[in-house]
Amino acid sequence: MNLKRVVVTGLGTLTPIGNNVPQFWDSLLKGVSGAGLITHFDASSLKCRIAAEVKGYDYTQHFDRKEVRTLDLFTQYGLVVVDEAIKDAGLDLDKTDRNRIGVVFGTGMGGCKSFQDELFSFVEGNYVPRFSPFFITKTIGDICAGQISIKYGFRGPNYCTTAACASSAMSIADSFMMLQLGKADIMITGGSEAAIIPVGIGGFASMRALSLRNDDPATASRPFDKDRDGFVLGEGAGALILEEYEHAKARGAKIYAEITGCGLTADAYHIAASHPEGLGAMLSMKQAVEDSGMQLTDVDHINTHGTSTPVGDISEPRAIVALFGEHADKITLNSTKSMTGHLLGAAGAVEAIATILAVKNDVIPPTINHFTDDPDIAPLDFSFNHPTHRRVDFALSNTFGFGGHNATLAFRKI
Repeated sequence: MNLKRVVVTGLGTLTPIGNNVPQFWDSLLKGVSGAGLITHFDASSLKCRIAAEVKGYDYTQHFDRKEVRTLDLFTQYGLVVVDEAIKDAGLDLDKTDRNRIGVVFGTGMGGCKSFQDELFSFVEGNYVPRFSPFFITKTIGDICAGQISIKYGFRGPNYCTTAACASSAMSIADSFMMLQLGKADIMITGGSEAAIIPVGIGGFASMRALSLRNDDPATASRPFDKDRDGFVLGEGAGALILEEYEHAKARGAKIYAEITGCGLTADAYHIAASHPEGLGAMLSMKQAVEDSGMQLTDVDHINTHGTSTPVGDISEPRAIVALFGEHADKITLNSTKSMTGHLLGAAGAVEAIATILAVKNDVIPPTINHFTDDPDIAPLDFSFNHPTHRRVDFALSNTFGFGGHNATLAFRKI
């Protein structure tokens, strides 16, 4: 079967280190930490009191008061980044067939803030059922994809992917395959998350998944460092405009990179822990390279999942060494979560954007907060504490999720 080529023509971000793509990229290269003490609510009674929050977000710059009553924060974030990505892509929607534009947008937690707020209100009101008529349509995970479609009149494929932390990477992979098969000309894809709420922080902390470095939040996210003690919960969104190559070329679109392949696998091991030898991760990366028609020795860069958890940060490098062999030393790795924190279902999209920009600009952002080498982690090139300037022709972005979900996306310079 003759599969179509797919390129990236637009980007949008809203993150703890920048509220648009230029700010985000500049902060990545400068090694800015987005972590700090929680300000969204009073976290003084919780074990974990730190997070990587979006800063300076003002909904009135994007929505009116009546409209915002119908939108959970995760949907607001999603709509904001899609607007940036569409503008960045230079799409003239009046001259584009909206029947051929689809939306696949991921989330891990959906409208969890609205769900929490309604439940708290229900309990505080002595269980009197006074629910908002927008309760359900604010909380369901697919609603961000639906709202994007409704706002712009996109009538192509439309749905949500939910695969925990791999959610938005899965959405990009699905969108890529849709375009390869000719099911659409353009796909709006990515993911959004807004889970910095008491139940979100409390729930992850109870699993011992979060860093408790409350006295030093800026250095709390320490991927691959010997003294890492868990991830820092982040929030935000990322959007990509994926486009069939000939369609993009015909309209003279700016092209960031070509998306050439994806790998989607399962660990089939544990509900939260990654496979200790990284078997699912290894298979996911192998699939993405093979799907691209490339060789393992062509890989220049991997944006790792690298969450700063004790177990996960060991298994991923093991998988890289096992798969790439002697070439592993020639790949520049990094973890942008050292700066953004872990954006859960939005992580895959935001990190894919960082990977695309590395391919576009031939510079790889650092992995910050590295102080002590871990003897259990292979001594690979992690771009610790400083960006790496090198030619990046072909790169992978890894995203793994609770439940054993693995997704690897492959991007090539064009």
